[in-house]
Amino acid sequence: MNIIVVGCGKIGTTLVASLVSEGHDVIAIDNDPDVISEITNIYDVMAICGNGTDSVVLDEADIEKAEMFIAVTGSDELNLLSCFIAGKMGAAHTIARIRNPEYNEKSLGFVRQQLGLSMAINPEMLTAKELFNILKFPSAVKIETFSRRNIEMVEIRIKDGSPLDGMKLCDLRIKYKSTVLVCVVQRKDQIYIPDGNFVLKSGDKIGLTATPAEIQKFLKALGVLEKQARSIMILGGSRTAYYLSKMLSTIGNSVKIIEQDSQRCLELSDALPKAVVIHGDGAKQELLNEEGINSVDAFVALTGMDEENILISVFASMQNVPKVVSKINRDELAALAEKMGLDCIVSPRQITADIIVQYARALQNSMGSSVETLYKLMDGRVEALEFNVRSYTKFTGKPLKDLKFKSNVIIAGIVRKNKIIIPFGDDVILEGDRVVVIAKEQRLNDLSDIQ
Repeated sequence: MNIIVVGCGKIGTTLVASLVSEGHDVIAIDNDPDVISEITNIYDVMAICGNGTDSVVLDEADIEKAEMFIAVTGSDELNLLSCFIAGKMGAAHTIARIRNPEYNEKSLGFVRQQLGLSMAINPEMLTAKELFNILKFPSAVKIETFSRRNIEMVEIRIKDGSPLDGMKLCDLRIKYKSTVLVCVVQRKDQIYIPDGNFVLKSGDKIGLTATPAEIQKFLKALGVLEKQARSIMILGGSRTAYYLSKMLSTIGNSVKIIEQDSQRCLELSDALPKAVVIHGDGAKQELLNEEGINSVDAFVALTGMDEENILISVFASMQNVPKVVSKINRDELAALAEKMGLDCIVSPRQITADIIVQYARALQNSMGSSVETLYKLMDGRVEALEFNVRSYTKFTGKPLKDLKFKSNVIIAGIVRKNKIIIPFGDDVILEGDRVVVIAKEQRLNDLSDIQ
């Protein structure tokens, strides 16, 4: 597809990289010549230095041929205006990044309708939702949901002394009488789509698929099910911190935010009456100790600096905080953080890129598209996709054991009339089912692509 991306900051650059890797023809627009130079040096894209609201610049980018137009500059209003002009000039689908909390769901719905927006995305809100889910289920490193939350994909780390260390997957269901499926394993730098003979080891990061109740039952049987975090300390008073604190306070959790900027502290205190807002430098260990870091259930590092988030998170781990979560955008620093023992990491720009890639892939297959959901797993090296099974799908009604799938592809779950099936070889796929597929090194646009 022909896609135009306006604004090449952290989010925009990640979008360009993701869309290029998907095989799309991308044109990048930014008003900073140094950014444009860097983009063209790294990625195989056309780049234009200019303003995304300038009709001359949009003409130069062949806006009338654009199948998708994405505005992710630092200004909500500029993004909205760019999308409005792009739509009037012929762009088929427009997506704007909207970050301001003042744009609530009601007002945003009105703006979308009036401006003809295809989608409005809020990276900070999306990140806060992911953090909220993790804090509700601290045993997990990452949680993704499918089929209206009927199926969950949960990543956990196998620790030293775990009963899973040295266990064959074929023995797992028998021993724990569980319908949980281990569908992907990361061992150091290697990713595996395992079969029944695969042997788990301590240090592995594994992806489990099952219903939420079955996953909780399985983790309880392992003795690693942690209680929901009730008291949370947040470092940094960003928009993400605001959204997360609001969600946590709504369900009665105790929230403490540490923010260095005094004016931001006042704003947060007014906006979050149920939260405790502390003015101070969270990088100072004395302050964290005074505020009781060793007595909280969870610590979330949300400053604007990846390095600071990593270092303070390591300190929190050393204080035996049960759950430590870090916001890290740079891939190389995320890998470093994992080696330092921080395995619960969120990346706003990757979360946003995943949603737009999913939208683009669905649009590309719009003639009967069946892609419903798409997530990147295991540091972006594995995809989890949810498909609707259409009448044209060739292998419906055939046992899975009789089907020849591409390498590194596994059926992780089937939803049939609200019944959840974690599949064995004798199970079949039927028209109308929703099917969750895990794939490594495979780009799937349709369920038929798994063969």
